[in-house]
Formats: sequence, C-alpha cells, structure tokens
Amino acid sequence: MTRTRSLAVATWALFVGLALVIAGVGLFGTVIGIRSEQNGYANWVIGVIGAAYYAGFLLGSRITLSAMTNVGHIRVFAAFSSLLGATMIMAGLNDSAPTWIVARLLTGVFSAGLYVVAESWLNGLASNETRGRLLAIYLVVTGGSYGVGQLMVGTVGTQKLTAFAVAAMLAGASVAPIALSEAAQAPAPDTQTKLSLRRLAEMAPTGMGAGVLVGLTHGAFLTMAVVYATREGLTAAGAGRFAAVTAVGGVVLQWPLSAASDQLDRRYVGAVTSIAAMGGCFYLLVAGPDGWHGLAAMAIIGGLSLPLYSIAAAYMSDWVEPEYMSAASSQMVMLYGVGALAGPMVVGIGMNSMGADAYPWTLLVMHGLIAVFLIYRLFAWREPLAKTPFSDATLSARAFFIPANVVWMGRHQLRRTRRRIHRHRS
Repeated sequence: MTRTRSLAVATWALFVGLALVIAGVGLFGTVIGIRSEQNGYANWVIGVIGAAYYAGFLLGSRITLSAMTNVGHIRVFAAFSSLLGATMIMAGLNDSAPTWIVARLLTGVFSAGLYVVAESWLNGLASNETRGRLLAIYLVVTGGSYGVGQLMVGTVGTQKLTAFAVAAMLAGASVAPIALSEAAQAPAPDTQTKLSLRRLAEMAPTGMGAGVLVGLTHGAFLTMAVVYATREGLTAAGAGRFAAVTAVGGVVLQWPLSAASDQLDRRYVGAVTSIAAMGGCFYLLVAGPDGWHGLAAMAIIGGLSLPLYSIAAAYMSDWVEPEYMSAASSQMVMLYGVGALAGPMVVGIGMNSMGADAYPWTLLVMHGLIAVFLIYRLFAWREPLAKTPFSDATLSARAFFIPANVVWMGRHQLRRTRRRIHRHRS
C-alpha cells in the first residue's frame, strides 16, 4: 500500500498534465482530418498530412533524449507543451496543405517528446511486477483524453479558429500541474543514455518488432478513422464520435489486458488480443460506420488494439537494463513512429483502389501481422507461458489460461515432432 501511495504521489501531476495536453492533441488531429476531407484534398495528400505527424515522432524521440539528459523531465515537458500550443495556432491561421503538413510534423515532434518524457518517468519508477499496470494507467489517461478531445469537435466545430485555439489552450494549461506541484518526482536523468538499435535488438527483439507493427496498425487506425467516417457520409460530430469511441474501448480493456500481461507471457497475451481485434475489424467491414454497430465495432477494435502498445513496451522494458531505460523508451517511441509513418499512407493508397472499405480491410491484415509475429516469437524463444499460478491469477489473467494450455500443447507437440524427425534422419 505504501509503494502504491508513493507512486500515486510521484505521478499524479504527470497524469493530469498529460490528460490536458493529449486532449488538445486529439482535438487538433481530428479537426485536421475532417477539414482535410472537407477541403477536398486528394487521398495521397491526406495520407501525407497524417504521416507527417509520425515523421515528427522519429525526430522528437531523438531530440527529447538529449534534452532530457541535459535539463530533466519537467523542463522538457514544459517546453514542448508550450511549443505544441504555438504550432496549433499556426495551423489554425492558414489551412493550406503545405502548412498543415509542417504543423503535423511539428506536433509529432513535440508529442513524441511528451511521450518519451512520460514513459521514461514511469519506467524509472516501476518494477517488472508493476510495469504493465502502471503503463496501463498511462495509456488509459492518454487514450481517454485523446477521445475527449475528439468528442469536443461536436462542440467547437471545425470551420473556425476556435477549435485550434481551444487545443492550444489545453496544451498550455498542461504545464501548470507539473511545474507547480511539489510532489512531482521525476527520476534522475540517466547518466548512460546511448543505446543503439543493434544493442536493443540483442536485448529485446520481440519488443522491437512488435513496436513497429503496432505503430503501423495504430497509425492507420487512429489517423484515418475520421477520414473513413467522413467519406462514408457521417457529419463532423458523427465522425468525432466514431473516432472517439475507440478510447472508450481502450479505457475499459487497457487495465485487464495489461494486468494479464504482468502474470502471463506478454507475447502470448498480445497474440490472443490481436486475433480478437481481427474479429472487430471484420465486424466493422460488415456493419459499416453508421449507427451503433459502427460505434460498437470501433470500441471493440480500440479496446483490443490500443493495449498492444503497453504490452510491447512493457515486454521491451522487462529485458532492458535499468541504466538504459530512458534510451529504450526513446527507441520504442521511434520504432512506433517508423511503423505509424507508413500506416496512413497505406490506407490512403488502398482507398484509391478499393474505396472506403480499404480502411477495415487494412486494419484486419495489420492485426493479423502482429498476431503472426508474436506467435512466431513464442515458438522461437520458449519460456513458461504463466508467471503466476492459476489460483493466484487475476480474473483477466485466468481468461487466458485455457488458450494458453492450447498453445503449450502445440509447442509440446512441435518439439516431439522435431525429435521424431531428428531420430528418423539419424
């Protein structure tokens, strides 16, 4: 209880600040997506605008690590939040495609910086036994706040400067809780910060691969949701609700899935969750975005897909030595950005040939790739699937035990088959 209370005291200001700034990012990104469609931009232009945000992620993950080492977590958070607000106002003053590409690039830089600060802060305070759940709280806060920002589109509209100004105000206000709280206790910046991708691949190849694939999937899923909804005839408010409901699913399932991954092999939990998300994608393909069926499909996909990032990040952190934690967080954001950079462009290209249905089809295939990769890694690097006995496991973890036994039997049968083949050849 004391440990839990100390974590709450050390992180509450970070979570409040993140909630404010990510709500602004959600509002800003949704307005840009809807306005891009309303302005009649070509599919490839909309894809480039969406991808520019994740291109900024690649830059931001690099810049932040150096800045955080020199001046600390809190100052970097304050600087990037302020610059983020200024960029949002810039985009509201000029709605040309080149301006929005630059604005999305810069918001990607500053948003990535905020994510690196937050994940480094939390990983520095967490243990392997609590990391999944602490990152789940972080993603519930960020996902829920992003959804709130998307819902605000129905209130502030998309045709005026108001939406951009409100987003900028939220970004600016996010500095206050962290800057003024005496209880905000960020860990000391790492003295050893360099961690090459090659070295990280030796430590946690599964985390690296999963990070890229999850980024690819989320880049397509989150960036193109409002474009898909608008193209299918939903109003701006309806498109905002359609995109925001993904956060509802993420808030509901983030904690139980992350808690299960603390007690079972994270690769296994991620594989099962990805397969289930494929079912949600098929539901969206059949039902379409209209009405409660469309909202239910997006909630299911969001609830199952969004926790995949925390599962991948927690798995990577499990294998990284403590002195490399901040560098690993930076690399994880960068890898996620590499995948997410391609996601919107893949959907944009698909829409040129398949129409709006390319959106759910692409999501179905991408979640399938995550599942296949994690299943491959389960067989390539064998460890006990269960870290906790069934009698001590939480309810969410117990739900995975029956499929876990199926996987265990498959691995056992594969080993027996290989031994028989080896004996036969001998």
